[in-house]
Formats: sequence, C-alpha cells, structure tokens
Amino acid sequence: GYQAAVLSPLVAQVYSIEIVPELGEQAAKVLNSLGYKNVFTKVGDGFKGWEEHAPFDRIIVTCSPEEVPQPLIEQLVEGGMIVIPVGERYQQMLYVMKKKDGQLEREALRPTLFVPMTGTAEQQRKVLGDPARPVLLNGDFEESVSDSGYVPGWYYQRNLKWTTAADSPSGKHYVAFNNAVRGQPAHLLQGIALDGRIVRKVRLGGSVKVDDIRLGLDQGEVPAITIRFFDDQRGLIETKWLGPFRSGKTWKTESRVFRVPVESREAIVSIGLFGSTGTAEFDNIQLEAVD
Repeated sequence: GYQAAVLSPLVAQVYSIEIVPELGEQAAKVLNSLGYKNVFTKVGDGFKGWEEHAPFDRIIVTCSPEEVPQPLIEQLVEGGMIVIPVGERYQQMLYVMKKKDGQLEREALRPTLFVPMTGTAEQQRKVLGDPARPVLLNGDFEESVSDSGYVPGWYYQRNLKWTTAADSPSGKHYVAFNNAVRGQPAHLLQGIALDGRIVRKVRLGGSVKVDDIRLGLDQGEVPAITIRFFDDQRGLIETKWLGPFRSGKTWKTESRVFRVPVESREAIVSIGLFGSTGTAEFDNIQLEAVD
C-alpha cells in the first residue's frame, strides 16, 4: 500500500491490486486507518486489471510478466501510459509505454529485476530459468552497451564505465567502477535461478584490477565479487565473497568454490566497489555448478 499512498495526493483515484491476500488485506487496513479516501484496494490477479473501473490514465506494474498482459492494454485509455518491467524471470527491461491507436509504443529505460508476476502471468510464462545449470549472461562484457549506457544482462548499474582495451583478460571489453565518495554505490548485479537441492556447490570467478582503494563507511564496503543466496520467499540466506581486492594494478584472476545452501532457490551475483573509493575493473565473471 505504500506506493498507493504516495500516488494518492497526485491523482483523483488510485486503484491497487495485490494477489497475496495477507498483503492486500493489511494494505487496505493501513490505508483506511490513515485516511486515504481516494485509494481503493483489491485482492486479485493484477494480470486481469480492474475492468469495472477502467479505463485508466496511468498504470504502474511493480512485478514482471513475460509480456504486457492484454487486459491491461485494453484497460489503458488511448494516450495513456504504463510503466512495467517485462521479460524473463531474471532478465527484465523496465519500459514506459504509451497507447496509440490501440497499440503500445515502447521506450526501454533500463535493465532491472522485479519479482515475477504470479497468477495467470506465471502460467503463461514460456522461458524459465534452469535452477540446475546456473550461468551468467554477458560475464565477459563483450555485448555492446545500450544507447543509454546500460550493460546487457546486468542491472542496478551504478558508477560504471564500459571500457575497450587491448589488455582485457577476455575479449576486448571490461567494466570499470570509479567512486570518490565513501558509501556511494558503485556496483552491477545479475540474478539467476539456483536450487540448492540440486546444485550442491558452485565455482565463482573473475578477473580484477584495482587502484587507490580506500575502505567505505564500514569494513564490508570493499571491492569484491559476491554471491547472495535466497530462499523461495526471496529471503536472504547468506552471502559469500570473492575478495576483498584492496591492491593490484595488474589483472588478477581468482575463483573459489562455495557450498550452496539447500534452502537456496535463486542467487544474485554482484561486482563492484560496494561503497569503497578508488577504481576497480572487472572482466570474465563466471559461475558454474561443480561436483
């Protein structure tokens, strides 16, 4: 209900749908208690929209279907706009779309990672991640960045430059992070399906070069390659680190084998400075299941 509350003073009416009954009921209770008279809530499948209150001038979707649900297109007013993350479970693009002559004109904003849309959208999903074969996309950073500068396959990009150099450990390109403000984010993330009941161990590796590194606001803010394991409710189980990398002006390649928690259902691999200052360059980031 938080987003609905934020939108409340900006528009005449807000209609909010939540598929999880407990969350929807709690949101309605809180919104009512706080006096948000123009916010209307419903427990249901957001894929289907809210037909009796259509058409809508704007639609914001905060979970990711593989394609834009047809009911939402139909319930959007001509000339209206929809903001929605679309794509596979772990490879999504955030779009802003405008309805023109009954069709959606798309503008890609940036790669992102939202929770998958459940219900009908999940039943219609065609591409599923393989939790038995974890693999990173574009780990060598050879794919050209988008017009807006975003690295394909990765998301939540901060303070990064896609670099071309003859000494790149893999191919001709790598990514470089530069940060001068302690505690400021400088990182890149990628999510994957990873089932700890099937995959017992993974090998995480990559090539790193750093310069003029200073710790961030605490001991954990250092250059590193990390993998975080999450359960079936996306609760964090634990984090494993490759690093920290505090020195080394020449390329250094490292890898380690980590045990996968049996409760794990997905993971996020991250690279970056993580709040430290200086320069850190990364290439050839790899993840594979091992016996």
